[in-house]
Amino acid sequence: MTFPIAAPPTRPERILLLALVVGALIYSGIAPKDRMTWFMEVVWVIAALPLIYFAWPRFPLTRLLCWLLAAHALVLIHGGAYTYAETPLGFWLRDLFHFERNPWDRVGHVMQGFVPAILARELLLRLTPLRRGGWLVYLVLAACLSFSAFFELIEWWAALAFGADADAFLATQGDQWDTQWDMFLCLMGAIVSLLVWSRLHDRQLGPAS
Repeated sequence: MTFPIAAPPTRPERILLLALVVGALIYSGIAPKDRMTWFMEVVWVIAALPLIYFAWPRFPLTRLLCWLLAAHALVLIHGGAYTYAETPLGFWLRDLFHFERNPWDRVGHVMQGFVPAILARELLLRLTPLRRGGWLVYLVLAACLSFSAFFELIEWWAALAFGADADAFLATQGDQWDTQWDMFLCLMGAIVSLLVWSRLHDRQLGPAS
């Protein structure tokens, strides 16, 4: 069974996005600041690439979702290469907005809601009888928050397993409320994403979804 959509990315777009993500992934893995942190951050990208590739003939994704997934992958790769507390782009944001800390982990957690919101929305609309409306919004936000909570559990397990060696992966930077901030920013990212992208996403999905 195939699941057609109205607006998948063109083949040149797919090649461009794949080249950007794979190129960044390979470059980041040459000499990352902390090999364990790099792997734990980019393993999601490594897992997603073959999954999307093999599912594509039956389940192509919308153009919007593909671009968002690529952007999310680049955020993860940048954080993995340098660790989130020491990313160059994070320091640039810190200096630009006069933050007290490197905010790249905050960017990552906003993206943790901003991108999966559209992924969850697409899967729910295409694979279930659910239709647009309040229940769709609720379930998308619940999915994003549940993944955020699961990711915090992964950080907890990493801290228990690796002790101080997991500090770069946790990226708390001394903030006792880091876990709460992470989940809050994920929720805000998901809400903003639905507000910004839902109409465009509907057009790209087509009337059948």
